[in-house]
Amino acid sequence: MCYEHDISDTISHRDTLPPPSVLRHVVDVHCHPTDSEIPVKSMDNLPIIIGAMSTLQADQGLVRDLATAFSDKVVPSFGYHPWFSHRIALGPYESKENHYRRIFKDADEHPEAFQKLLVHLPEPVTLRTVLEDVRQNLLTFPNAMLGEVGIDRAFRVPYDYSSSPGELTPFTVPIEHQLAILGAQLDIAAELGRNVSMHSVKSQMATVELLDRMADKHGEHWMKISIDIHSCGLSPQTWLSIEKHHPNVFLSLSTIINSRSPNHRALIAACSSHRILVESDCHKVEDCTQRTWDMVLIVAEVKGWPVESSWEEVVDESQQGVVRHLENNWKEFVQGNHVGLSKISKRTTRERQ
Repeated sequence: MCYEHDISDTISHRDTLPPPSVLRHVVDVHCHPTDSEIPVKSMDNLPIIIGAMSTLQADQGLVRDLATAFSDKVVPSFGYHPWFSHRIALGPYESKENHYRRIFKDADEHPEAFQKLLVHLPEPVTLRTVLEDVRQNLLTFPNAMLGEVGIDRAFRVPYDYSSSPGELTPFTVPIEHQLAILGAQLDIAAELGRNVSMHSVKSQMATVELLDRMADKHGEHWMKISIDIHSCGLSPQTWLSIEKHHPNVFLSLSTIINSRSPNHRALIAACSSHRILVESDCHKVEDCTQRTWDMVLIVAEVKGWPVESSWEEVVDESQQGVVRHLENNWKEFVQGNHVGLSKISKRTTRERQ
């Protein structure tokens, strides 16, 4: 997820799209269409499948409505994003101000900034309410994922999230608070067997440790679901370690976020051909197709995969096109059930020690 004003019109992309027969096999695994007004015509004309994320209390219903209206094109995801985790109270609280003072431990060092921020902050919602909401939404939509959830060490809380560009406060959300909310949501995903779209920024070690804890805590239930680290900014070295020890973890990349760093090509090169997905991370549904296709072309270039010009074209399996590769990866992600792979991975690791 990114701020709307972070999406630069200067990011170059190619205007030519493949025919509908190819596009209908493309999946944008992570986007935020409900952050903008969605013309019905845009959804009617959408040629790809999108994974629509929710992030805070206000947009859970918007994603529900979109998925209900366009069930053939939308995979809904329900969850609470770390950027809004300060709005969630882990338990009962005395007052709105008291809650936010506990979250922003340096509030006394910045009294004017705190009071200015407090005016814009909503009444906190309890974690219990959040988890009930997530559970109910996941149960309502059998194909729904948990998302967007995650951890972010770089994020600074804006005074007014709705303004663009937003002025930032000096406050950050403690990682312990983020992890408590994330862990509780992941527990539901493991219980219900739902895949996850996860945000991880400047949190490489925390992400690795989290995946280790979840695997140990939930065992086979955890290995039955798939985790996508979206707009993945991990180093290739960290990713290779995750890929080796966590067979249920995938990564997806977007031009909006990942093309800012040359690291994304090294990450594509390092990633297993079976673990990579693509996304737009767009806030406007009209942009999702082109942005996702831009990343498809980058993956094809780095991996040396041909790009399908038509779906009817029959090619040798060794020359399988990029869209077929990515579609197969998406199917494996959706199917989950990585239990057998986990046992093989652990046995191989023991044999090498």
